Amino acid sequence: MKEYDLIAIGSGAGMSVLSDAVDSGAKAALVDKGPMGGTCLNLGCIPSKMLIYSADRVVEIQESAKLGITAEVKGVDFKAIMERMRTSINGYSDGMRQAALKTNEFDYYEGEGHFVSDYTLEVNGQQIKGDRIIIASGMRPFVPPVQGIDTVDYLTNESALQLTEKPDSLIIVGGGYIGVEFAHFFAAMGTKVTIIEMGNRLVANEDSELSDLLRKKLGDRVKILTVVQADQIRNNGDSVTVVIKDLASGKKREVTAQRLMMAVGRRSNADTLKIENTSIEVDKRGYIKVNDYLETNVKNIWAIGDANGASMFRHTANKEADLVSKNIFENAGTKMDYTAIPHAVFSHPQIAGVGLTEQAARKDYDVYVGKASYFDVAKGEAMMETDGFAKAIVEKGTLKILGFHIIGPYAPILVQEVVNAIESGGHLHEISAATHIHPALTELIESALGNLE
Repeated sequence: MKEYDLIAIGSGAGMSVLSDAVDSGAKAALVDKGPMGGTCLNLGCIPSKMLIYSADRVVEIQESAKLGITAEVKGVDFKAIMERMRTSINGYSDGMRQAALKTNEFDYYEGEGHFVSDYTLEVNGQQIKGDRIIIASGMRPFVPPVQGIDTVDYLTNESALQLTEKPDSLIIVGGGYIGVEFAHFFAAMGTKVTIIEMGNRLVANEDSELSDLLRKKLGDRVKILTVVQADQIRNNGDSVTVVIKDLASGKKREVTAQRLMMAVGRRSNADTLKIENTSIEVDKRGYIKVNDYLETNVKNIWAIGDANGASMFRHTANKEADLVSKNIFENAGTKMDYTAIPHAVFSHPQIAGVGLTEQAARKDYDVYVGKASYFDVAKGEAMMETDGFAKAIVEKGTLKILGFHIIGPYAPILVQEVVNAIESGGHLHEISAATHIHPALTELIESALGNLE
């Protein structure tokens, strides 16, 4: 049995810790079933955003009349858009795989590994042991056991990336981040889209005002049904029918489309590692439990990224990987802090936020709330952006920024200023004292903080 100083399971964020181990002179190994690069590169953030960028351009053209421009989309080459994405992603992933196969800096075990005991893994019939193990195994789509689901060739956010033909119509079960992003993409491509969501609003974790505006704007292009549940699915041969139940009245009705997409959530891959063969604890959702240092209850075994379920974004996983590396190789003794972890929803309009929503903040704090419309600043008026806005939540007394949320163009870029401020201490004067370019959209941040009440 080969023994290593460190074994990384997963080639996403796990590669970062593996690289630091190699740099430190450790004997290291990578266990990964592929494709190389992890969920973000192959099945998540990057391919989906490559598609959505095309969708954004389509909708901008469709909305250009507000600027006095007469324009139209004469055609969308769906196959070319999908192929461009796959070619790019496959190039990166294949390049990583070839590099891993050729390197002598670490051993690469290409296959699905599982635990035999706390520090021992089996891959392709071979057992290996690690003094330290980094679990970065990611997650996969969760598909609920709806009656009839096994009778249809449903899509997930992963299998949708392999499409070569645009669906004429599509039902998306789930109105979370994945559901609304794919709804935006397919609607822009010309697909008739219907979202089915159990809750009373889309992207339920967002501030309610942002969620309400997203529903209004996305609803101009997509049919949105809320407070309904998929009760039964029927395969019609060339179409799919979903029987939906109104959760308020109990009444049932049917929705039919060419294709069906399930986007109701994600589930941990920890079960594929046969965690039950170890002493490692998981929570009721199947995610691996970790402490403030991201270490499991078994010493020298850490779980990062989607594996621990704390904050399922690649930028979070990168931060966690960096923290674990520094704690292992530099004895930094640093705890993970999720306070300033931002997020974005690449719908149309875009959403971005950091910290607490107004609803969450009011439960534990006495707060000021400030809002500013894009149209309140010169650049926003020039863009004729009449709907988007920013919202600041600030603690009274300390004037500490507790949360900041934006819905509108370039929201993921604009929120970064607030993220940096929160990481530096979080006092609103750290932003208001800075000089903001005029006229530029960054004045939106300054305006929201200037309207606190």
